[in-house]
Amino acid sequence: MTTTTLAVLVPLLPFLGSAAGLLLGRAAPGFVRPLAVLPTLAAAVLAVLVAARQGGGKAIDAATQLTPTGSVPVDLALHIDGFAALVAVLVGVVATCVQIYSTGYLREDPRYPSYAALVSLFTSAMLLVVYSGDLMVLLVGWEIMGICSYFLVGHYWETPEARSASLKAFLVTKLGDVPFLIGLFALAADAGTFRITGVLGAVAGGGLDHPTLIALLLLAGVAGKSAQFPLHTWLPDAMAGPTPVSALIHAATMVAAGIYFTARLLPVFAASAAAMTVLAVMAAVTMVGSALAALAQDDIKRVLAYSTIGQLGYMAGALAVGDRGAAVFHLLSHAAFKALLFLAAGAVIHAAGTNSLTAMSRMSGLAKRIPDAYWTMTVALLALAAIPPFAGFFSKEAVLVAAEHTALGERDVAPAGAGWTVLVAGLLTALLTAAYALRLWLRTFRGRGAEAPDHGRQPIAMTSVLWVLAIPSLGFGLTAAYLDDWFDGHALTPTLTTAVLGTGLAAAGAVITYAVWRTLAARTPAPVPVPHVAHPDAEAGQVEAEALHLPHPAEDPADPGRALLGPLHGPAADGFHLDAVYRTAFVRPVLAAASLVRFLDREVVDTYVRAAGDSAKGLGWLVRRAQTGNVQTYLSALLAGSVVLAIVAVALANAVAGA
Repeated sequence: MTTTTLAVLVPLLPFLGSAAGLLLGRAAPGFVRPLAVLPTLAAAVLAVLVAARQGGGKAIDAATQLTPTGSVPVDLALHIDGFAALVAVLVGVVATCVQIYSTGYLREDPRYPSYAALVSLFTSAMLLVVYSGDLMVLLVGWEIMGICSYFLVGHYWETPEARSASLKAFLVTKLGDVPFLIGLFALAADAGTFRITGVLGAVAGGGLDHPTLIALLLLAGVAGKSAQFPLHTWLPDAMAGPTPVSALIHAATMVAAGIYFTARLLPVFAASAAAMTVLAVMAAVTMVGSALAALAQDDIKRVLAYSTIGQLGYMAGALAVGDRGAAVFHLLSHAAFKALLFLAAGAVIHAAGTNSLTAMSRMSGLAKRIPDAYWTMTVALLALAAIPPFAGFFSKEAVLVAAEHTALGERDVAPAGAGWTVLVAGLLTALLTAAYALRLWLRTFRGRGAEAPDHGRQPIAMTSVLWVLAIPSLGFGLTAAYLDDWFDGHALTPTLTTAVLGTGLAAAGAVITYAVWRTLAARTPAPVPVPHVAHPDAEAGQVEAEALHLPHPAEDPADPGRALLGPLHGPAADGFHLDAVYRTAFVRPVLAAASLVRFLDREVVDTYVRAAGDSAKGLGWLVRRAQTGNVQTYLSALLAGSVVLAIVAVALANAVAGA
């Protein structure tokens, strides 16, 4: 079987599994789980075979015209280079882990068949984005992901939080997709083709007439999809969806699509120094702001959500300094440990019966109750904090090294100012990341209250996935020296300067956080045990759905985040009030305009409609009153009318004769 055929099957298999799962969900429920897992697993295996055949060498291209358009053609095209091959493997592996995990996590959920089918469709759409060699076909996968995210985030639609979060995710990402679509058309108009290879050839030949405008329009879509400032506000609220969905969105699909798209078309953005500067500033604000917000969150999944935003900021920063190899390397590394963090968080939520860190800090013994989640989550948090030799250290250092080279003028792909912006923000974020990672670990696994409930061992489908993902979280970074051919031939090994600075700041953030926590814990009496405990027989998805209704416990006086942030804690916990800004700047004007339109429709337009109707009704009433049924009345009216007409005719004749 040719490589091209294998590549076509990679996105096709999950799509067929999704369709079959929807059709057989009610008629043959026993086939739902195999149809969820096996096609995705087969796609992952085929993606590995495609990557092995591609081998980081010459890109694989194949195309056939999809439909004649009369102007710029649309092709069903494949373009598989080293980046695409590795990202497809990532998507397949993470999606398979999520599907396997979900068989245990949502085993009693009556909506599991539709859930599993949507996850498969989500996976297929992302794989289409990864392998597509035509921008219009890529856009199809891009938009299907948006639709799937709406339904998956709103899986627990009985809760107002899930309904609101799904609508917000859809609308905010669409806000970026509108200029993104315009940018794609403008790019195709300048390049004369939607084919990615043709677009890159046009850029190399200086064929873009409006590079800055096109790049900024495309960046709007990237910011929405990859949750970059200022369109990042949907991602923390999307935690209302099931935890496996959060793992899929945050690790391998949706948010990864924007970064991957920018990496694939990086020469388009690099053609404009202004666009690269905007991307650098956007990445820097995203990194630092999300890290501060993560340090103030009380919900375990919201901490991880803001963490994802910050790590995407690192990837955008690498792209802003012109190194797509470092960006994709961190994308792959981050996917492993972030998927692990979310799936381990699902096990923690099940065991604790809540997603509140304050409630967890009032429980002791969670580490003993769920040892698999404890050890694997510890590995993932060390990778997130970029502690050597875990995967996050090598990929984050690759970003910092790229920023250092650009700042010192060793690369001219982007302005030096962009390099300094990314470098300083990246180092500051390294300190903050270690701080909130340790805070999360301490408050989750070092509680000082009553014993945590014993729910027994987690399902093997959940725990086995955790250990599978722990392997790349621990060792993927060590393969950096062997992946140069896959990443444009750029070395991804850290330099001494960035390694010392990055690791030193991370260690400082962890030490300060631990010292503050110990001091506060010593001053604070043992907390009152949390009153709510999930029933031992409740499945994890049910516990998570119920947790959305629970009020959060009172503040934890031993929370180091509050002490570290000081007056910034309140604004950081509320996302720096950006949602309030959006409500004032966009939501309220739109609602006011809608109210005005409703008033005009009811009081002005409807007035004319009602008047016309009332006039016809009145005339009909008069005519009806004239119908008495008396023949003498009718003859009298006829005679009177004839007399009137005769008088009028004589008067008109005299008037004409006199003139």
